[in-house]
Amino acid sequence: METRIQVRSFDSDLNPEQFQVIPRFPVYAVLENLRSAFNVGSIIRTADCALLKMVYLCGITAHPPHRKLDKTSLGALPFVQWEYRESALEAVRECRSKSIPVAALELTDRSQCLWEIDFPLPVALVMGNEALGVSREVLNEVDHIVEIPMLGYKNSINVAVAFGVAVYEIQRQHWGSASRDSWKTRLKRNQPVRQTGPCRCVEK
Repeated sequence: METRIQVRSFDSDLNPEQFQVIPRFPVYAVLENLRSAFNVGSIIRTADCALLKMVYLCGITAHPPHRKLDKTSLGALPFVQWEYRESALEAVRECRSKSIPVAALELTDRSQCLWEIDFPLPVALVMGNEALGVSREVLNEVDHIVEIPMLGYKNSINVAVAFGVAVYEIQRQHWGSASRDSWKTRLKRNQPVRQTGPCRCVEK
């Protein structure tokens, strides 16, 4: 049996002006002193794909204009709402002043497993420095501290990977109610497609 697979185009069918006004997924990312512009660029790409509301770039975290950030984000930066803050603590306090609960992704003796917490919306998610993690002053301010289960010999994963895991877990928890905010319609839009060659399926 042969069939063909349609692969969706990589970019949105909307023009930039139309894209800017579509509803956003109410998650705010707070990046605290990330050393690598490549990690930041990867997070920006994920924030675009998940349609996040805002990314706060804090402290020494790379922020525009930045050549490496432009390269690693692969053109996603203009479509992600971002703001710079001198410290993550400033961004966290700003979120809390707007009644936005804040969760930090960090391994501590108070952390809750990512799979066992019901994330509210809106919510802010703090990601810490690659070597030092989330600072203690920020941990003392957040509402929740969550961790991704670490089952291997090493007890950490790349910060951009961890961000993707956490963001899509939050989105998964709220996917059932997403249709009222038009997030699901982004998957149903009529996009140009690339036609691949025939795919041979063998029935057993």
